[in-house]
Amino acid sequence: MNFIVIGCGRFGAELAYRLFMDKHQVVVVDMNPKAFNRLHPDFRGRTVEGNSLSADTLVRAATDKADGVAVVTNSDTMNAVIGHTVRIHYPNVKQLIVRNYDPTLRGMLEAFGLQLVSSTSWGAERVQELLIDPSFRAVFSAGNGEVEVYEMYISESWDGTDISSLLNGCDNIICSALTRAGRAVIPTPDTKLKKGDVLTISATLSGAKSLREKLKDDQEA
Repeated sequence: MNFIVIGCGRFGAELAYRLFMDKHQVVVVDMNPKAFNRLHPDFRGRTVEGNSLSADTLVRAATDKADGVAVVTNSDTMNAVIGHTVRIHYPNVKQLIVRNYDPTLRGMLEAFGLQLVSSTSWGAERVQELLIDPSFRAVFSAGNGEVEVYEMYISESWDGTDISSLLNGCDNIICSALTRAGRAVIPTPDTKLKKGDVLTISATLSGAKSLREKLKDDQEA
């Protein structure tokens, strides 16, 4: 597939290299030629120097042939304008993703109706989760962390308890899988838990917090 990464900061350089290593055709765009020095020495994609707001730059980057464009400069305002420009003038682009750096400007990007990834908010939530309870870990994040998939290990105190009892009183949370002895199944509310089970749940941050508090209270009881 053909991808364009607009912005060759640390984030953009890492993304471009990952796409290249995944056997895709990659074009990296930046107005500062020295920015391309951040690219991995093994990167063999194409670089285009120029202002991404310029129609000429987008033409030279072959945006009309791109399957996806990632706009990841360090300026949220620039990302919003560039993303909007690509969406309007290049409807052929199937995936358009913009980076949000400053959480306070996230609303501005959302107002453009752009698909965004807030690296600062997402990273802060990951650190928060690991500090609170490393055994209750996020394995997938939807959107910008509004809903996440977690894995939690069943302790001895919950051995023999059914799932409905475990989740009772916890809102915004559902159980999607249970893994026992390496085999995963889709459980029902009356499925009995065993010590050592790995429960996969989907929850909002508030839902995950309520379940953590319930588990903590149970351990202290």
